[in-house]
Amino acid sequence: MIKILLADDEHLIRGAVAALLNLQPDLEVVAEIGRGDQVLAAVREHDPDVAVLDIDMPGADGLTVAEQLRETGARCAVCILTSLGRPGYLRRAMAAGVRGFIAKDAPAEDLAAAVRKVHAGGRYLDAELAASAMAAGDNPLTERERQILRLIGRGMEAPGIAEALHLSQGTVRNYLSSAMTKLDAPNRLAAVRTAEEMGWI
Repeated sequence: MIKILLADDEHLIRGAVAALLNLQPDLEVVAEIGRGDQVLAAVREHDPDVAVLDIDMPGADGLTVAEQLRETGARCAVCILTSLGRPGYLRRAMAAGVRGFIAKDAPAEDLAAAVRKVHAGGRYLDAELAASAMAAGDNPLTERERQILRLIGRGMEAPGIAEALHLSQGTVRNYLSSAMTKLDAPNRLAAVRTAEEMGWI
């Protein structure tokens, strides 16, 4: 029996997915979580074989949780569910050790197949999501540029960012200018929006 932890903040969807997975003779949902920041504790408590994580949850998004699971040495394989086809997400998921990446509107049989495959040590990638990631190319932003754009997206200004990252304001402005040029963005908010739409931050 493959034990599954299911994390999704949409209660109806989570319940429906759990019910469909539980109909499979070899699958059992042992925990249902509604927030990303509750996943680590639930994994420790229930010791699932596979964690199925929604990419967009309160507390912590699915990719951040996947990174945390890898850092803490959790043994479960991770499968990401997403309704957002942002190309950068797939690349970030792969870097975080995610073994399955599947669209939220995929048939239940596909999700069950993905769970079995990642549990067996394989990979399961939604073909359309993989194709859009390939077409988009690599993330052009450096880690520091991504960091600064994330902080701007949270409403921080250059002086606060400089203080938080122990940089001069001039250095922050240089990173911002570089990111805006790479993203062909007329201003910092447009740069944040473009990077978010691509899944690069």
